[in-house]
Amino acid sequence: MHKHPLAIAALILTLAPFALADDWPQFLGPDRNGISKESGWNSDVSKAKVLWTAEVGLGFSSFSVAGGKVYTLGHADGNETVYCLDAATGEVKWKQSYPCDKIAKYYEGGSSSTPTIDGSSAYVLGKEGQFHCFDAGTGKVKWKKDLKEELGARTPEWGFSASPLILGDLVIVQANCTAAFKKESGELVWKTSPFQQAYGSPYPFEKGGKTYIADLNTEGLIVVDATKGNVVAQTRWKTTFNTNSTTPIVHGDHIFLSTGYGKGCGLFKFTGSDLEEVYTSKDMANHMNNSILHEGHLYGFHGNAHGGGRAVFRCIDFKTGKTKWTQDGLGCGSLTMADGKLIIFSERCDLVIAEASPEAYKEISRKSAVLKGRSWTQPVLANGRIYVRNVPGDVACVEVK
Repeated sequence: MHKHPLAIAALILTLAPFALADDWPQFLGPDRNGISKESGWNSDVSKAKVLWTAEVGLGFSSFSVAGGKVYTLGHADGNETVYCLDAATGEVKWKQSYPCDKIAKYYEGGSSSTPTIDGSSAYVLGKEGQFHCFDAGTGKVKWKKDLKEELGARTPEWGFSASPLILGDLVIVQANCTAAFKKESGELVWKTSPFQQAYGSPYPFEKGGKTYIADLNTEGLIVVDATKGNVVAQTRWKTTFNTNSTTPIVHGDHIFLSTGYGKGCGLFKFTGSDLEEVYTSKDMANHMNNSILHEGHLYGFHGNAHGGGRAVFRCIDFKTGKTKWTQDGLGCGSLTMADGKLIIFSERCDLVIAEASPEAYKEISRKSAVLKGRSWTQPVLANGRIYVRNVPGDVACVEVK
């Protein structure tokens, strides 16, 4: 009998000494599924107060929130900077910078990965493969690696983007392979055979008493034995732009993929040694931001953000891949979820709350133009506050207690 994947992720994250129930210690949240455990927050954001604003530099890095602090990345003046901010005031508690190219190919460039907080450590993957473990409280460097040297990786077309995953005593990243390091020392434990890397992040799950990692690279989906690092199953998943930018969604024995550039989505059953296709569909093509699975339905942004493409917000049936409804007007935005409600940050920086209902798009409230310009970064709800950013790196903290 296998455990639900969220159960194993929750068990892993309970090891973090100062992670509270309403903290958001890593990319995609406590269970790496885009869903906050928070309840009782105010879903009427139309008159919500902006508690503070800050500037963190160019990029698309989201936020991790733990121990009363907010962590993110930004690029300015030839450097990438890790920021640790006070969650209540936005005051800079510490920051660490290192030389880094913003890699602005076809877009503004800037930081892409999101820091991961585990106990007293902050794990950060830089745009050019700089892999650091910082003291989460002080910013002191505990250890650092250059993944290009360590793994023989090349900087990908749009830079390193995976957010580190903590799994027991390991920290796992995607480079030109999926690789596991000892989280305390940075020593390499295992790595898979090489592949062309992509821009999503690894996801842990359990089946038959074994722990696995689902990881989507540019060539396709792989399932890795988390103990040994060997690939136990794989399936091809290629796009016309030769890139994949999302993280697999695992539910029970099934793994869902969705990518842009006309590819669409697919559902696969993991047997323990193989990946069997359940369906492929064009109904949900996530360009950069993941869909969120809730009560048998997926909510996400379908369509591309460039080249004259048009993105819409959509709900599809998880089991069939068929569209339930489509909503226009939010651009190629991003979302998270809490307490059965969708927290949407539109491409033009409107903060929108809607019901997570497969019947229809049902908007609850909206706060327009929280920031200026454009955003593709996932909003984060933690401890009664929603954190958002735009591309240049303006950050806003909105109170929803």
